[in-house]
This record gives sequence, structure tokens and C-alpha cells, in this order.
Amino acid sequence: MRALHIITGLGTGGAEQQLRLLIRHLPVDCEVVTLTNPGAVADGLIADGVRVTHLGMSGNRDLGALPRLVKHIRSGGYDLVHTHLYRACVYGRLAARLAGVKAIVATEHSLGDAQMEGRDLTQGVRALYLASERLGRSTVAVSPTVADRLRRWGVPAPRIEVVPNGIDLARFRFDPVARHRTRRRLGLPEDAYVIGGIGRLNAGKRFDVLVEALAGLPDDHWLLLVGGGPEESVLRRTAHEVGVADRVLFTGERPYVPDGSPGPDLPSLTSAMDVLASPSPDEAFGLAVVEALAAGLPVRYASCPAVEDLPTPAPDARQVPCGVEEFANSLRRPPTSGPRTPPEAARHYDIARSAARLMDVYTTTLSVPTPQKATAT
Repeated sequence: MRALHIITGLGTGGAEQQLRLLIRHLPVDCEVVTLTNPGAVADGLIADGVRVTHLGMSGNRDLGALPRLVKHIRSGGYDLVHTHLYRACVYGRLAARLAGVKAIVATEHSLGDAQMEGRDLTQGVRALYLASERLGRSTVAVSPTVADRLRRWGVPAPRIEVVPNGIDLARFRFDPVARHRTRRRLGLPEDAYVIGGIGRLNAGKRFDVLVEALAGLPDDHWLLLVGGGPEESVLRRTAHEVGVADRVLFTGERPYVPDGSPGPDLPSLTSAMDVLASPSPDEAFGLAVVEALAAGLPVRYASCPAVEDLPTPAPDARQVPCGVEEFANSLRRPPTSGPRTPPEAARHYDIARSAARLMDVYTTTLSVPTPQKATAT
């Protein structure tokens, strides 16, 4: 089977990294088209041996990208097209139909109650999404919560399949050696209690809540924010204003240490943390929380369908209202800490399991017969 994945961009984000991880585990010949921003994840895919094509789309209204995408699909001989993220779903499903590909799957990675990938859910956004959704055969939701939202939007239930995001559980296993090395490279004091926040630094993630909460915590509490984004300068300013700038560390999209050399990878950074905090009140999944669970970290979250939809509870995952005082109270260093052992519930999100479920979707989609046009007799 030959499959083409079309995604809006390949910068460092949850959906982008999830795509790379899935391709590693899919028994399919996969290629990728990115409409914009061939960033760090594109480099990673190429290193994995995956062909990546940058379409060079200049914006949402760059209609000239459509014929280029149609031409690319026609020339590739693909059995199936799989689209990811809003812009790629709108353009990719239409291009696939125009190119003659009938087996079209789309994954909805980031549909909240009030926003989709940071854009407000206006009537126009919803109408365009639903119009393009009808051009495909299956829409994958990354959680039952997202599936429910799609149904409320008007996507027919038989077209929706739930395939949870997955992670490489072994990669995130707690490593005491990496913890010591990473904390030393980041300049953290030996006795620091490190609160972690992982994700794109945009307004919807509400990392400002953690910065302000830190001001109400003892001086041995530090905040480690892993990710980059447009709100970084705002968060830095807030940290200065509330007097905690010397206790907040920013890694950027690619972690770097003070001497300019590349910093530790995400599993090493989770090993360096003592608790993971996710203050976003409107999540579609909550991948960072799942990665933290796999690392044996306690987690405090405002919204996390990945935890809320678990068949068995995660013992040290607790929901907290999205407020400064509430998070400050929930993030105080406990008197004692237990071993860093991942809960059994984390196994629910093993990437091999997610890839197998996606293959079932592919097989079903390809088996649907193409309607034949009626002929005159």
C-alpha cells in the first residue's frame, strides 16, 4: 500500500511529531507533503528515510497550491491519502478527489469546544470543515471526546473512527542518570522541585497560569517550559513582573543550553521534572500528559481527554481548575515522593496499538467499493 500524508506544517508540534511516530510503525509505504513550514519534524522524517515534499503554500487563501497538490497526488500512484490539521484537511481532501483518489482519511488532532488549532470556531470555519469532510471516507478522532465533538458538529457517526494518539512507552521510561545530567546542564539547583510544562507556547495553553502560580510557591520550586511559540516573550515578561524570572527556564522548540550546544531530548527533560502541569482548559487529547505518565510523573491538568477517557484511572493524575491559586496549591512539593513507576493505564497509549488501529481504518477505507455511475440502457 502506498499512502500520502498531507499536513499543514512540520514544525515541532504534537500532531507533527505524532505523524512521524506513526509512520515509523505503519507497515505502509508512506510519503509526506507539508503545505508550509518544513521544520524540525521534516528533518526527522527525512532522516527516517521518508520522502518529504514542501508545497510552498503562502497562506490560507493561496488557491494556486491546489493544482500543485493535485498534480503531486496524480503523479504518485497513491492508494490512500491521509490528511492532518485543518488547512491540510480542507485542501488535501479536495485535491485527492480531483486527483482521482477515493480512499481519503483525515485525522482531527486538535478540536476543542471553542477552538481548533488556535482558531476560533466561527460559523465559517465549521461550514468549510464540514464541506471538506464530506469529500473523504473516514475521519479519525484522537479521543472519544473529539469524536463526540465531531458528532455534535454534524459529522455522521459511521464516518468517525477513534484512534488515540500513541507514544513510545520505553523511550519515556524514567532515567535517573539522564535526570542528573539534564538538571546539571540546565543549571538547576540540587534541591530544586521542578514543575514542567510541555507544549507550544500559545495563549490557549495558558502557561501564564504556571508562571504566576510560581510566584506563590517557595524559592526551591522552579518552572521548566519545553516548547516554543508566539507567547514566549509574553511569558518572559510576566515572569519578570511577578518576580520569578530567575526560576523559569525556557527550552525553545529545540532545547539549547547556555553554551549554545543542543540540549537534552524530551524524555531526558521529563526525567528532570518532578511534576507535569497542563493548565489548558480546552484540550483535544493531552499528549504531554500521557508522556509524563509514561515517565512516572504525577500530573496536574485542567483538561485532558486522554486521562478522562482512560478505561482505568491513573493514580497520580488529578484535574485542577484553571486558576493561579488552584494550580499553586496543587503544585507544592509533597512531603515524600514515591518511585517513578508509570501507571498501568499508560499502556493504553502504546504507539504500536494506535498504529494497528489506524491500519484497520486504512483496510476498511480501501475495501469500500467505489459507486458506479448508472448507464443508459
